[in-house]
Amino acid sequence: MTPSLQSAIDFIQSCETPWSRDTSAPWGIHDVDPAPYNRLYGPVHGRGPVSGIIYHKHQLLAAWGEPRKSDLTFSVAKTYLALLAGVAFDRDLLSDVHEPVIAKCPGIGFEGERLSRITWHHLLQQTSEWEGTCLGIPEQVDRYRWVSYQPGQADGKKGDARPLGEPGSRFEYNDVRINQLSLALLHLFKRPLPEVFEESILQPVGCQDPFQWQGYEQGWTQVAGQRMMSVPGGSHWGGGVSISAMDQAKIGLMLMGNGQLNGKQVLSHQWLEMMQQACDIAPYYGYLIWLNQDGQLFKDAPRTSWFAIGAGSSVTWVDPQLELVCVMRWIDAPKTNDCIAKVMQSLSM
Repeated sequence: MTPSLQSAIDFIQSCETPWSRDTSAPWGIHDVDPAPYNRLYGPVHGRGPVSGIIYHKHQLLAAWGEPRKSDLTFSVAKTYLALLAGVAFDRDLLSDVHEPVIAKCPGIGFEGERLSRITWHHLLQQTSEWEGTCLGIPEQVDRYRWVSYQPGQADGKKGDARPLGEPGSRFEYNDVRINQLSLALLHLFKRPLPEVFEESILQPVGCQDPFQWQGYEQGWTQVAGQRMMSVPGGSHWGGGVSISAMDQAKIGLMLMGNGQLNGKQVLSHQWLEMMQQACDIAPYYGYLIWLNQDGQLFKDAPRTSWFAIGAGSSVTWVDPQLELVCVMRWIDAPKTNDCIAKVMQSLSM
C-alpha cells in the first residue's frame, strides 16, 4: 500500500459518524418524522466501526475496519430495488418502464385518475407524486423532505400537506413511495424480494457474507394467495438491508462492469444505461442512484462517478471510466467529499 493511500484511509477512519454504535441516540432518521411515525417498525442492530473497500482496475487496493461485518446500509437498499427492477426488465416481467404500474399490479394503491398514470419510470426516479399509505405509514410524512446531497432547499416543512402534482412533475426523496415501489415489485415477481435478490444478484457476483433484508411488523401481505413480507427500501423505520462492505463492493464491481462480473452477465447493458440516465427535473439522480454529471453532488469526484448512498452514512462509489469501486461505511456525511478527494489524490500518486 502506498503512503498516499494509507494516508487516505487514515483520514477516512478519522471521519466517523456521530451515530452511536449500540443503537442508543442518535440512531437513524425516524426521530425527525412527525408523530406518531417517529418510531421504529422494524429491527435495527448495532453498527461496526468505519469500514470500507477500494478496488481499482479489479485489484483490491485496500480494506479497513470490519469489511466482512453485515451492517445496516439504509438507503443503499433503494439502489438494490433498482437492481431488482433490472432483473424484472431482463426477464421481460417489466418490458416497458413507461407502462403504468397499475397495468401489471392492480389493487395495491395505484387506482384513480392521477395515480393510474404513475409509471415504473416515475417510481424509479422518485418523481411519482404517489399519494397514499404503504405499510401503515402515509407518504405525507416524507413530503417536503430535503436530503443533504440534494441541491437547493425545501420550500415547506417536512410532513406538511404539500399539494401534489402530475406524475413526473417533481422530484421528492420519499421513503414511503420507495416502499410502495418495493410492494409493486413484490407483486410483479410474486416471490419475496430478498430471495430474488440473493438468487439473481448476490450469488452471481460471489457474495459470501451474512445478508438479510427485513421488514416491518405490519409488512405481511397477500400475494398470489400466499403470505409474503413486503420489505422496505431502506432502514428509515427499521428493517431493511444488512450486508457487508465486501459484498457491497462485489455488487459495485458488477455495476462498474456494465452488469458483468467474472464472465457472468448479471444485469443487461441496457438496464445499466437506463439506470444512469439523468432525470429531466433532477439531473443529479437516475434510477435510485445519485449522479455527478455536473459535479453538484461531490465536487472532487469525477463527472463519470455515480453513487448509492444511505444514511449513517454508507456510500458505494462506482466509476466505470476510472475502473474504481470504493465503499465507505459509517462516515460523517458532511465529510464525504473530503474523503473522496483523499482517495482521488491517492490514485494520482
